[in-house]
Amino acid sequence: MPRLYGERIMLREYRAEDLPSMRRWCNDPEIVDNLSDAFLYPITLNGTEEYLNSVLNGETDQKGFIIAHKDTEEYIGQIDLFRIDWKNRSTELGIVIGMKEFHGHGYGTEAIMLMQEFVFNRLNLNRLQLEVNDFNTRAYQCYLKCGFKEEGRFRERTYINGRYADSIYMSILKREYEERKGMAL
Repeated sequence: MPRLYGERIMLREYRAEDLPSMRRWCNDPEIVDNLSDAFLYPITLNGTEEYLNSVLNGETDQKGFIIAHKDTEEYIGQIDLFRIDWKNRSTELGIVIGMKEFHGHGYGTEAIMLMQEFVFNRLNLNRLQLEVNDFNTRAYQCYLKCGFKEEGRFRERTYINGRYADSIYMSILKREYEERKGMAL
């Protein structure tokens, strides 16, 4: 995949040397509690290496990028597409800002906007969707800022830290993205 450039970040290819950065966050409850149940149990070094190798070797249906600092190419996080449906022109988005020092500075927003450009204008998909837990208000606000609309909730779908949480389903359509893009000009 090509590299995508924003103001402060680039979306670049995964690399073997990203492993130590991925290991910094993959067992951090402050980060993984906001992600899927794939992080329910501790992730071993071998598990992280196997995941990274599957991406590097093209052995997964997941497609995506490392979010990196534009000037240094330093790892910030990951943004990926899952379950690309070419017939119905849709895909699911997953994102993590793994380095805590980059939280709350708009890097996720910038990465999502670059990914929307890629999804709608390069892949010619029509729908980009995601799922977020109701307690992850920072991510929810970021998604709204990026034009995603809430479509529905699965009430008390997720159990975490002693309570049930709603799973919120959100999406943005290509025409909505184009409308937003037109308003920004």
